[in-house]
Formats: sequence, C-alpha cells, structure tokens
Amino acid sequence: MNRPGMPARDLALVLVICVVWAGNFVAVAQAMQQFSPFLFMLLRFALVLLIVGPFLRLPPPGQWARLIGVCLAMGGIHFALLFWALAISRDVSSVAIVQQTYIPMAVLLAMLLLGEKVGWKTLAAVFVAFLGVLLIGFDPLVLRQTDVLILTLLSALFQALASIYQRGIHGVGVLNFQAWTAVIVLPLLAAFSLLLEQDQLAALRGAQWEHWASVVYSALLASLVGHGLFFFLVQRHPVSSVMPYLQLTPVLAVVFGILVWGDRPGWRLLAGGTLVIVGILLITLRARSKIRPGHPGGRRP
Repeated sequence: MNRPGMPARDLALVLVICVVWAGNFVAVAQAMQQFSPFLFMLLRFALVLLIVGPFLRLPPPGQWARLIGVCLAMGGIHFALLFWALAISRDVSSVAIVQQTYIPMAVLLAMLLLGEKVGWKTLAAVFVAFLGVLLIGFDPLVLRQTDVLILTLLSALFQALASIYQRGIHGVGVLNFQAWTAVIVLPLLAAFSLLLEQDQLAALRGAQWEHWASVVYSALLASLVGHGLFFFLVQRHPVSSVMPYLQLTPVLAVVFGILVWGDRPGWRLLAGGTLVIVGILLITLRARSKIRPGHPGGRRP
C-alpha cells in the first residue's frame, strides 16, 4: 500500500521538534541543580503565560471539565513528576528512555477507558515495550535509583492520560491551550512550592545565567516551539504518521546526556531502551498501516 509521505519541509520540522525536546531533558537537569521542581515549573509556566496570555480565550461550552483535567494531568502532575525524577536522577538517559513508555500506555488506556479496538499485533508491540522497561529496571544504575524509575513511569502514565483525553478537546487552539494550562497550574504550583519547598529566594538570588537559560529554553523552545510545531504538523498529517519520527527524541536525549552530563549507560539500559523504541515504533507503524490514503486525518468514511 502506498502511503502519503511528508514533504521535506515538514520532515525538517519534525527534526527540529526532536532536537528541541531532547535538549529539554538536559536543560531541565541543569535547572534542577539550582531550582527545586515546583519553583522551576512556576518560573516556566509564568514565562509561558507572559508570552501566550494575549491568546487566552474562553473554551466552547461543555469543554471546561475536560480542559481542566487535561491541563492538570499534563501541565501539573506529569511535569511535576518528570522534573522531580530529573532532580534526583544521576543521569538523563534512563529518564528520557523510560518517559517514552507513555505511548504504549496511551494505547492500553485508550482500549480500557475509551473502548478503542486494539489488535493482537499492537498488544504484542506494547508487550515488547514493557519488556524493555523491565530490562532497564535491572540496569545497575537504575537499580540504585528505583525512586527515579517509579516517578518517571508515573509521569508517563499521566502524560498518556492527558494525551488520550486531549483528543476530545474541541475549539481550543494550541496557544490558547498552553495559556489555560499556565493559568490553571500556576496557583497550584505556587501553593506547593510554598508548602513543600524552602529557600526559594536564595535559589533565585544564587541562580547563574545557565540556570535562567534553562528556564527560557524549557518555556520558549520546549513548550512554545516544540509543541507549537507538533500542533502544526498534526493539523496536516495523521498523528500516527508523525509519531514514528519522534522516536528520535530519546536517542538524541541519550546522546546529549553522554556529551553534556557524561552519562555512561550500561548494556541493559541501551538494550532495554532499544526494546522500548522498537515497541513504540511497531505501535505507531501498525496504526499508520491502517490509514487509507486520500482520507484526511487517516479517518475512514
């Protein structure tokens, strides 16, 4: 079956997304050297709101509950758990790889919660991905920090939940969605930072240029550029056509972790990461094979 491909321009945009999102793992790890997780998130979303605040619009009727739930799951819980994991992790590579399990999780959750039909080949691919996670779990580096593994898996779970329920949000543009995410999570982040963290003023006063650069990178590049380009692409191509290319993200994140932080991933981490990525690719390519060319968004009549 001949499948429609993406033009060179859009493939270049996918590469930009992969590089930006992979670099964000390193940027957040850098910021966590100075800022506590909730304080960093507070700074990130405050900057996002400052930029996209003018795009804030009321959502259509009937969208409030889903919008608030998705914003909390993605902008609040997912990022909080992920940044917490990076704050206490000894490396970037394992977090970047394990985080990708949100894709097979999303497949299973869509089947269980939304009643979507999933074939045995897709379930087999999910099993391969989770075998990879188990193998990663036996890597000596990961065994010494099981708390990081648990936090990252929980982060992936909430990202998967947000991803499947985000499909039901209508009439809310990407910048409007990011603005609402900031509006909804900022009060909670401020409260959590005040209640659970300390020495915030000292952290702000002692921050060096590289720490502030990490905040700017995470807000401008990861949030606005990365997610903005992704929104642009999925408006023009089926999501299952874009997703396989995004699996370059954890590969680049591992490379950046080695170059910047001196990560030395063991064979179990590399082999497990390979299984995770292979499983994810099988899932996305399996979904893509069901798309009939000539129907926008890959939908069948």
